[in-house]
Amino acid sequence: MSKQIFVIDDDENIRELIALYLTKEGYSVEQYDSGEKGIEAFNKTTPDLVLLDIMMPGMDGYDTLKAIRKLGSVPVIMVTAKDETFDKVLGLELGADDYIVKPFEPKEMTARVKAVIRRFQNSDKIEHEGIVSVPNLTINMSDYNVTYFSEILELPPKEIELLNYLVSHPNRVFTREQLLDHIWGYDFFGETRTVDVHIKRLREKFEREDNGWEIKTVWGVGYKFKID
Repeated sequence: MSKQIFVIDDDENIRELIALYLTKEGYSVEQYDSGEKGIEAFNKTTPDLVLLDIMMPGMDGYDTLKAIRKLGSVPVIMVTAKDETFDKVLGLELGADDYIVKPFEPKEMTARVKAVIRRFQNSDKIEHEGIVSVPNLTINMSDYNVTYFSEILELPPKEIELLNYLVSHPNRVFTREQLLDHIWGYDFFGETRTVDVHIKRLREKFEREDNGWEIKTVWGVGYKFKID
């Protein structure tokens, strides 16, 4: 059965172009011209991947992504006309898996789609289905649930995966490149700054001094999950 992809973009020409090339690759493509319509469809059918435009009237791409993340961990590729670091970082912070900047080459677009779907399918199931616990923190990867001091937190999937990987390897130092490779995949098109952004966000959510652990920067190397 072919993989189903949602294309959410208010530009009909872009939607048609994306659909044309992805259909040629054997994907089943559904098109929606607004975030509202895309979410409505998402509530009925869960696709294998979403290509989501940022600049849309009404419910923009960021708000649509937030709504998608409340519904599940389906991979999302942001499509933006803004080739600016802020837009890319914000999308990644909200849980996007990759991004494409307009105008894009159709071959690059299909390559990114294939790469993201492959990473999502080939994730380490043993690691991702287990439960990891340290003082005051429990991560359940079977349902992407994080409990901190008895409170359930809502985190984007990539933040949970990064946290889970660090916690699963206490006191081990990882370079940014290693974390980028493991969490986002060797064929991810982003930069090591992506790791720094996600680490910063995690620290903001786990800022209590009585944790019993910390996500520590090892200067000149990378990061480690240090347990006291």
